[in-house]
Amino acid sequence: MSPTLRVLVADDELLARKRLSRLLAAFPDVELCGEAADGEAVLTAVRAGGVDVVLLDIHMPGLSGLDALALMPEGRPRVILCTAHAEHAVEAFNHGAVDYVLKPVEPARLQKALERARARLEESPREAPAPSTEKTAAAAAPAARGLGRLPIPTRQGIVLVDPETISHAALEDELVTVFTVQGDFLTDFTLNELAEKLPAERFHRVHRRALLNLSHVTRLEPLDTGGYLARTVRGHAVEVSRQSARELRRMLGLRRGAEDEG
Repeated sequence: MSPTLRVLVADDELLARKRLSRLLAAFPDVELCGEAADGEAVLTAVRAGGVDVVLLDIHMPGLSGLDALALMPEGRPRVILCTAHAEHAVEAFNHGAVDYVLKPVEPARLQKALERARARLEESPREAPAPSTEKTAAAAAPAARGLGRLPIPTRQGIVLVDPETISHAALEDELVTVFTVQGDFLTDFTLNELAEKLPAERFHRVHRRALLNLSHVTRLEPLDTGGYLARTVRGHAVEVSRQSARELRRMLGLRRGAEDEG
């Protein structure tokens, strides 16, 4: 049986906290470990320990939810944004949120988000390490254990790359190029092999020829095809297929477009 998931509910509105608490009570292996009405209270509870997941509102007095998220330790607790505002999704994922759920929160959608958080937690130890030895979520992924870096075989040798610095990988002329903050590397890895080695919460197969790290995306530009052109921090453009765009909108909690109706 899965270990109990200890969940902190953070929202400045009492009714919103009570609704989330009622929803959590219906899930097995989930325990409400506390409530918080502002960002400072969230950080206090997290520092005290015993919190696996935070259901975090964005608009709160003092520190906003995004401010609190940015100040949390890497990896644990996992954070699910619960908000009525869809426009902050990309920023939330950039700060490491595992999911983004729009209000009013539906039980099935919350359950899916909690399952995603549980899966991410299983990649790391039960308790958070001390600050001096903390590892990122990427370092806890299968490809990054040990050295905390991904070994990429290239024609010039093996390059050790921090997965967090990878913005995307693209198949061009039958070979895959890995694009990082430090530079670009041509590799013999296939996109499927890379997808298996990189953290699933960050990297998504957005096209048959592209793998994308959402943490490096600054803008999604709609295409006539129904897909997107994802702009990265370094200014690269990565095509997102129509099907992947649908999945991305669902993951970000965005309203579906007309092309999703069919």
